[in-house]
Amino acid sequence: MENLQSRKTLSSLYLLLFHLLQFSSLSLLSSSYTLPDKYFINCGSDSNSTLNRRNFVGDVNSTFSSAAGGQTSAVSTTNSSTTIELYRTARIFKNASSYELEISQIGTYTVRFHFYAFNNLSDAQFNVSASGFSLLSNFTSLKNSPEIKEFLFTIETRKFTIDFKPSKNSSFAFVNALEVFLVPDNFIVNSMIRVSSSGSNSTYDGLLSRVLHPVHRINVGGGALSPENDTLWRNWVPDDGFLYSVIAAKNSSFYSNRPNYQEGGATDYIAPDLVYKTAKEMNIDPGRLSNFFNITWNFNVSKNVPHLVRVHFCDIISSSNDIFRFNLYVFDTFSQKIDPYEVIPQLAAPFYKDFVVDSDDFGFINVSIGPRQDSNNQTAFLNGLEIMEIIGGLSPGLKKLSKTHLVFVIVGSVLGGVASVFLFIAVFVVRYKFRKAKPVENSDWQTIPSPVCNLNLGLKLSLSEIQYATKNFNSKLMIGEGGFGKVYRGTLRSGEKVAVKRSQPGHGQGLPEFQTEIKVLSKIRHRHLVSLIGYCDEESEMILVYEFMQKGTLRSHLYNSNEDLDKSSSESKLSWNRRLEICIGTAKGLHYLHRDRGIIHRDVKSTNILLDDDYVAKVADFGLSRLEALDQTHVSTEVKGSFGYLDPEYFKFFQLTQKSDVYSFGVVLLEVLCARPAINKKLPWEQVSLAAWGLSCQKKGLLWKIVDPLIAGNISPNSLRTFGEIVDKCLKEYGVERPSMADVLWDLEYALKLQQTATHREPHEDSTTDVSWVLPVPSVHRLPSDSMTIDEDGVTVDDFGNTGADTVTDTCAFQVFSQLRIHDAR
Repeated sequence: MENLQSRKTLSSLYLLLFHLLQFSSLSLLSSSYTLPDKYFINCGSDSNSTLNRRNFVGDVNSTFSSAAGGQTSAVSTTNSSTTIELYRTARIFKNASSYELEISQIGTYTVRFHFYAFNNLSDAQFNVSASGFSLLSNFTSLKNSPEIKEFLFTIETRKFTIDFKPSKNSSFAFVNALEVFLVPDNFIVNSMIRVSSSGSNSTYDGLLSRVLHPVHRINVGGGALSPENDTLWRNWVPDDGFLYSVIAAKNSSFYSNRPNYQEGGATDYIAPDLVYKTAKEMNIDPGRLSNFFNITWNFNVSKNVPHLVRVHFCDIISSSNDIFRFNLYVFDTFSQKIDPYEVIPQLAAPFYKDFVVDSDDFGFINVSIGPRQDSNNQTAFLNGLEIMEIIGGLSPGLKKLSKTHLVFVIVGSVLGGVASVFLFIAVFVVRYKFRKAKPVENSDWQTIPSPVCNLNLGLKLSLSEIQYATKNFNSKLMIGEGGFGKVYRGTLRSGEKVAVKRSQPGHGQGLPEFQTEIKVLSKIRHRHLVSLIGYCDEESEMILVYEFMQKGTLRSHLYNSNEDLDKSSSESKLSWNRRLEICIGTAKGLHYLHRDRGIIHRDVKSTNILLDDDYVAKVADFGLSRLEALDQTHVSTEVKGSFGYLDPEYFKFFQLTQKSDVYSFGVVLLEVLCARPAINKKLPWEQVSLAAWGLSCQKKGLLWKIVDPLIAGNISPNSLRTFGEIVDKCLKEYGVERPSMADVLWDLEYALKLQQTATHREPHEDSTTDVSWVLPVPSVHRLPSDSMTIDEDGVTVDDFGNTGADTVTDTCAFQVFSQLRIHDAR
């Protein structure tokens, strides 16, 4: 009987839960959103003001003005500096004060602050918070320039307070107008895909317990939209200023009809009609040899912060709902198929996609679109894009609204308790099967079966050995952090100094990169490639151990790691001769990979070039490497690499070849010359991309103007001219036009020879800073090099019996250049 009664009780509970959920769903479907009429507040005024279909109520003597505590005053302008009545008054707070508003419905709200610093209001510096959310910190408004700060978050309290508090170094705070209004249901969802800057993805939960602060709202392919043109009084700006390459895209024809809003897609409150009536699409010209096959937008955001990225789509470019698919990319490493008719089988039907995207170390997010091979229409489009910074969290202890909400909380708590029991049992089982690891002093490890199959077991190291070397991953020994994880300095029991790279779950690269690195480095050996000492895959760890490179990365010796600084911040102590030697060593390592092993590195950049104690360059990080023989068509379905270094042909056509490494190396050469990063978003638009800027200067004969000032006076003009020609050839748009790494190596050695020749001349014979002595650089024709062979150790043997540890030759400069024939122009 008791068992039967229990089952009846459980059934009743299920039935109650079902009806509650059903009632909730029906309510959501049947409810229609209407524009709210509150709260719109004209602060510091005793009269109402109308702006863009909103009636702002004066807060003087209003029902909510009495909540503004402390010493306050309403101040009017002494002149009519603005025709907008809303900005003629402001409420000033002499100390911590607040507005208190009655909230009748749980949901996501838009909260907007209007600031216009007339008179001396620009002297104010203050903090703004709302019911536990910190919104603005040490905020100062620009004088004579209206500012609107917008936030979205969930309000679950009856009494909603907005607090203003002057900063310590300020005597007051102020605000001109306030907006607090409910947005439509499901305007923001709680869970979505999360994308990191390295390309890894996971699930982000709890968005409704965070604050969203819009930082970019872009009307792609259209003009600026004011609040008057938007359903929820938002501002939208054109996209042209964010395009990486303006020529890659074109505006589609304006769609004159109303978009076909459908259930399951977007509504006109998600974005207004005018956003969905315009778009950017691929700029494909059948009569032009060169076409751009990806469109990329770059956005400046806060560094290392999650952002909600919302992309808007509406197919206004197709004539029929034929098979039409394309790819959406984030950071060039994460991609998702966009199939408009899989979402809604209807032309001109708006829909949107949401992602949480973690910005990178530079405060940077880029979004791209490109065609897919399985699409009948080889193009792509985008209508709009929003980026909202995710900040803060909800304070505990807030009052709930109603008994109905309480029922959901109780039911949720019961179900949560049941789930917790099952979770406890699961954790117990897991802990029983896999015991917790013991401290490093005790090497009695419980080993999980290796996830790495068929690898070089002769390189395998125990976890206890690695923990000994790094003092249990002591944070004081951490020397870097990258796409794979954290890097530590360590010393093995044998006394050998090593660099230990430890993967972190969800941090970036994963098992495929781990396996690739081991497979590649266990089979190659060369003076200019970083050696793999060993690896460890115990206890679900993925750890790689390398030879320790005392001088660190090449980039750290060229310019400050703060990418916000321009090239004038260079503090490099590398001479031009040494820089050339580093470039030559790198080229030798890459040439060995290409010629002898058929390996494409795929991530050549200045942070992946390491220097030993003698400044010998060694190429590192083979996690993205690929054997060229694996795919004779050289077509990759997924673009991987680092933004700013990516081969445009690989990026547009997915064609990965050895010439992709040559392009990336060309960008490195410019880094070496200019001592500035590949991408610097703080510079003028035409200078953001180092590759584009360097090529432009080279073609204009102005390359000398962008040389690192610390070495500009010490470079032989002929050496610089030859170096510029190498860069120009490496950065050709198409791989077939680029030289092989062997050719690049020869040219670099020639540039070094020209530099050494100029340096060794007597002072009275020439001056490296006097361009009047510059002669035309003789062209170099190489003798056939088929007789030169390379063994597996990277040792060369030529026809003369000379051997060396480098890829092409390790003979002296005279022997190298004795094989050159100098003739007329090539």
